[in-house]
Amino acid sequence: MTRVCDSFAYGDGPVGACFWNETVDAAPYAALAEDVSADVAIVGGGYTGLSAALHLAKADRDVVLLDEQQPGWGASGRNGGFCCLGGSHMEPAMLARRIGQAEAEAYFRAERDAILLVEQLLSSHAINADRHSNGETVLAHRKRDFHTLEKKAQEVSDLYGVSPDLLSKNDLRNQGMGGAFHGGLTIPVGFALNPKKYALGLARAAQEAGAHIHGRTPVSAISGQTGQYRLQTPRGAVKARQVIIATNGYGRETVPEWIGGRFMPAQSSVIVTRPLSFEEQQAQGWTSGQMAYDTRSLLHYFRLMPDGRFLFGMRGGLRTTRAADQDMRRLIRLDFNRMFPAWRGIDTPYYWSGFVCFARDLTPFAGPVPGQDGMFAGFAYHGNGVAMASYCGALLAEQALGRRDLRHPKAITTPPGRFPGGRFRRLALWPAYLAYAMRDL
Repeated sequence: MTRVCDSFAYGDGPVGACFWNETVDAAPYAALAEDVSADVAIVGGGYTGLSAALHLAKADRDVVLLDEQQPGWGASGRNGGFCCLGGSHMEPAMLARRIGQAEAEAYFRAERDAILLVEQLLSSHAINADRHSNGETVLAHRKRDFHTLEKKAQEVSDLYGVSPDLLSKNDLRNQGMGGAFHGGLTIPVGFALNPKKYALGLARAAQEAGAHIHGRTPVSAISGQTGQYRLQTPRGAVKARQVIIATNGYGRETVPEWIGGRFMPAQSSVIVTRPLSFEEQQAQGWTSGQMAYDTRSLLHYFRLMPDGRFLFGMRGGLRTTRAADQDMRRLIRLDFNRMFPAWRGIDTPYYWSGFVCFARDLTPFAGPVPGQDGMFAGFAYHGNGVAMASYCGALLAEQALGRRDLRHPKAITTPPGRFPGGRFRRLALWPAYLAYAMRDL
């Protein structure tokens, strides 16, 4: 068994009604059909792999990228489109205790650098990804959480060098973010976008820079050593001097063997409404285009998009079968109705689900694979991969090139440990999610 979830999760079922797919019209990339050679072979066509391919191709490296489905098919083409701070699932104070204050500060500066990198990529490669929202707003779902946000405001200022805006309940209403919230905190860093347009824009830019991209090309095995790696696919093999593994939560346990047990796929689900009229928006009191999320551990994230549709997502889901996916569709609609009661009768024709990816150390990883010279891997963005995965792809490219122009903080370059439980490790999510649910009450 080379995957930790049900086969349904790796097919088209969970993404069949994804709204983003209707916003793009791109020809699929052809499968690899022969043996080829390259300087660098990349496994995975999400933000990590595409960013790495683009940066390597621009440095005149011969790059071959292989994706089991198509570029942007996985998390990179089905997320909520929040290009924001994040990537770690660890509190700043805890991270500082683990790696030291200076290294922790370097990591959080890299989070902001990651957003700047996406801005640069969108601009320099003319990627129209429907960008909107001035930063993001955290909404207190309980009265006591607003006091936590008051403390968080100073922390955000210290970590990122920005001035967040603390909002009362009335402030939220006045800014078009009405609902049963007890206040909020707007962090003026980041923006929302169409994630599929961004992913395919990166693919186009990488191809124009000289990268060779292949869809429908699963890699079943990697053998060899530095300078002589061989990646086996159904209709051809790639010989490469270096290899980058960029499969994140959709990876296989054996490609390469080292990665087995070091990542935890966890589900996130999204619904999107039909376009809402301004009168319908006013009825709920939500007229803002600001991207937002609440203070729950199993959080909800949402935004009004430029075309008037409302996107609503949530963490959760423990089983990965078709039946469980349909149960989650009903559950997310119930939460939507509860949080936005004026829209109970509004159709939500779009629903999809996919994986976010966790590491045991709760920080992203982008670095060399121990014991495999010339092999690198990047994964585990903890639900904030738009910016951090793009950044980690650039870091991996620099590592393959022997450069260090960007920050390479210790929190990112330290290899993660293995989760206990092997291929049954997702069972640990059951008690964890129960604890989160109790904490969110």
